[in-house]
Amino acid sequence: MPRDPKGRAPNRYAAIIEAIFQKHHALGGEGFEFTRTEFEGVASELKIVLPKNLGDVIYSMRYRTELPPSISATAGLGLEWIIEGAGAGKYRFRQVRLNRIVPRADLVSIKIPDATPELIAAHALGDEQALLARVRYNRLIDIFLGITTYSLQNHLRTTVVGVGQIEIDEVYVGVDKFGRQFVVPVQAKSGSDKHGVVQTQQDIACCEAKFPQLICRPVSAQFMADKRIAMFELTLEGGDVKVVSERHYQLVTASAITPLDLQNYSDRSVD
Repeated sequence: MPRDPKGRAPNRYAAIIEAIFQKHHALGGEGFEFTRTEFEGVASELKIVLPKNLGDVIYSMRYRTELPPSISATAGLGLEWIIEGAGAGKYRFRQVRLNRIVPRADLVSIKIPDATPELIAAHALGDEQALLARVRYNRLIDIFLGITTYSLQNHLRTTVVGVGQIEIDEVYVGVDKFGRQFVVPVQAKSGSDKHGVVQTQQDIACCEAKFPQLICRPVSAQFMADKRIAMFELTLEGGDVKVVSERHYQLVTASAITPLDLQNYSDRSVD
C-alpha cells in the first residue's frame, strides 16, 4: 500500500483514491475521468476490504479529509485537485484555484435574537439538522441575502446530466422588492466537515436545469465555535467557485444585544 512522505500508511479510502490517481494521471496532465467500478479492482490489488458504501469514499475525500500528499504535490502552482461528478458512477479529477470554503478568522460576529423554538433546539437530530433548523427558524437566509425566502424542500436528491446523482441539504425560493425570483441551494456543514467547491458547482448545475427561470444564489452555512454560524454566498466565475459575501452570525437572547452592539451595527456601511 502506498505511504505518505512520513511513512504512514493511508486509510483505505485514501489508498483507493491514491491508487486510482496514480493509475490515470500523466505527468503534467490537467485532469482525467474514472469510474466507481474501478474501486473493486483497486481494493483487490491493494489487498484491502472494499468499503460497503462506495459513495462515501468520494464524499470523504471531498469534505472530511485532505487528499493524499502524493496527489496534492502534483497540482500546479496555486491550484488544488478536486473530484467532481462526470455522470452516473463517473468522476473527474480536475485542478482549480479553490477547493475548500473555510470561515475567516478575522471577521466580526453579528448578534441575532435567537428565534429557534426551544422544543426544536431540544430535539434536533444531529449537528447538520440542528444547523439547518437554526438557519430556517431565524430566517438567516433572508437576513444574509436581503431577500424574502421560503423553504421549498429538504435533502433534495436528484440526478443532473453530466454530473450524476447529487443531494442539496435544503432548497429555498425567494423574491426581492423588484419582483425578481430566486432559487437558493443551501449546503450545511458541521464538525470536521468542510464545504467543498464541488457541491456549489453541482448545486448551480442542478438549479440551471430544474429552475432555469430563477436566479441562483448558492449559500453555504457552517457551525463555528460557540455555535456561531458562518454564511457564505458563492458563485461561479471563469469556471472557479468564488466567495461573493461572508457573514458570521451569533444567535443570542435579546438581552445579550447591548445598546453598544446596536450602535456599532448602525455605524457600519451598508453592502
